[in-house]
Amino acid sequence: MYIEEDKLKGFMVDSGLVSRTDLDDATKNAKDRGMSFGDYLVSEGKIAEDDLKKVQAYILGIPFIDISEQKIAPEILSLIPEPIARKNNIIAYQKTENVLEVAMLDTDDLASIDFIRKKTGFKIQPRLTSTDSLRKALIQYQKSLKADFGDIIKKETETLGAKGENTKNENGEADLNKMATDLPVIRIVDTLLKHAILQGASDIHIEPLEKELIIRYRVDGLLHDAMTLPKNTASAIIARIKVLANLKLDEKRLPQDGRFKIDLDTEKVSFRVSVLPVYYGEKVVMRILREGGGGFSLDSLGFHGEGLERIHKALNQTVGMILTTGPTGSGKTTTLYTLMDLLNKPDVNISTIEDPIEYQMKRINQTQVKPDIGFTFSEGLRSLVRQDPDIIMVGEIRDKETAGLAVNAALTGHLVLSTLHTNSAGGTMPRLIDMGIEPFLLVSTVKVIIGQRLVRKLTENKEKYFLAKAGLDQLAKNIDLERVLEKLKAEKVVAADATWKTIPFYKTKAASEDDGYKGRIGIHEVMQVSETIRNMIIEGKPAEALTIQAQKEGMLTMFEDGIFLAVMGITTIEEVYRVISE
Repeated sequence: MYIEEDKLKGFMVDSGLVSRTDLDDATKNAKDRGMSFGDYLVSEGKIAEDDLKKVQAYILGIPFIDISEQKIAPEILSLIPEPIARKNNIIAYQKTENVLEVAMLDTDDLASIDFIRKKTGFKIQPRLTSTDSLRKALIQYQKSLKADFGDIIKKETETLGAKGENTKNENGEADLNKMATDLPVIRIVDTLLKHAILQGASDIHIEPLEKELIIRYRVDGLLHDAMTLPKNTASAIIARIKVLANLKLDEKRLPQDGRFKIDLDTEKVSFRVSVLPVYYGEKVVMRILREGGGGFSLDSLGFHGEGLERIHKALNQTVGMILTTGPTGSGKTTTLYTLMDLLNKPDVNISTIEDPIEYQMKRINQTQVKPDIGFTFSEGLRSLVRQDPDIIMVGEIRDKETAGLAVNAALTGHLVLSTLHTNSAGGTMPRLIDMGIEPFLLVSTVKVIIGQRLVRKLTENKEKYFLAKAGLDQLAKNIDLERVLEKLKAEKVVAADATWKTIPFYKTKAASEDDGYKGRIGIHEVMQVSETIRNMIIEGKPAEALTIQAQKEGMLTMFEDGIFLAVMGITTIEEVYRVISE
């Protein structure tokens, strides 16, 4: 899609989308990264992709269409097969008597347009859309696919069940390998994996009970039953997963961990496998990891305002530590990979030590720890500092030795990124001191601490409501309402004269096909280690005192940030309460 660069720049400045300064900076930095200035502006969160596409569409004289919430008739959707739609980023969404309107990312893709014209026999009218809009519309293919999964699994399970009745005593490795390579079990496992991916699951749980095998998916942080299979299918299904993950088939007494990957259309998906002996057999949990850690921006993760500015300031420094904290499954690793993506430039050397490597990133040297042979976080970190890195990412600080080495690396001229399991940003320094790290070393190195959780995002199927006095009184027990209101006004989320009585919140509609949530976003507290906080750490002040001081210096707590997002209509107050109270 060729558009004269000067013409695009002029239009963007004239329309007020970006300032001349931002445009000049984008032009220079985009050239260094080998990307267009428009794509650079989107990646940095300066403009939304929709705005960029609308400008491009206007200049080209092509309509821009947002199909993210449009229900497309199955007979129209099926005119372009799903693999072709995904591969070529094109989708049919509307049809008249002899004209088919298609939404696409590149309206200059004449080969795709000609192919669809010949296949369908319609005159094709291309429309420009955004990546997010297209991605959401492509999900509609899945709804027709999901209806097929039940039939496939039922058919293959019956076949497998009949065979399983005759192989109950086959426990040897050769017998298990034969079961794992049987066609019905291959089809069942392949279908389970694809179904979970299409559901947007982050984990698959396969749990043997006394008389059945339960399959559960974790979607948007919550586990729910996906299907129930006969108990006699368990051995074959678990054996098949062990084969894929290169685990020992006849080892049923000890836990095992492995990994494998599959190609789904144009996407590569990795599965991290954990097998654990339980009372009725073996339980398997598979973490689903979509490869390619890039593609996120700090804005899309939920960062905003002063917290976002603090992170960017810390990223511009060449030494020190940036820590992300929170419980398991709170999005710490995604935040770290996003930070690395922003730092990943040709003039720096980034090295990581991880367990496991969850996403593979170009131009970043990633190392997997192997505790079974003595290659731990601390051993890996010792080796990394001899590899002339500018930036080091340590997957997790778990012990005194790793913490000490990470602090030492930050003191000796490196920027260090890492994660820590604590409940809040304020609890991070006391936790490191408990590990045995000297306070004076910590205050010399740690620049920013990010505490986070994940909340579910509302879909467009939502409605406004206003909090009564009782609801506001309840909120006031947990957050500083006046301070949050000031932040909302400063970021122009609400009007300058708004009060809590006039500010709407959002909830899911009562009559809804689903629960009204889809996807997750972070709520954060970003603590900058100021001079006052440094002195308090040296004096041994508790976590609560550090948090109170950080609030005085402008930090929103996670709870307050959650209410901020609730006002924006991104999530609900109930969801924030649920996550914070966990």
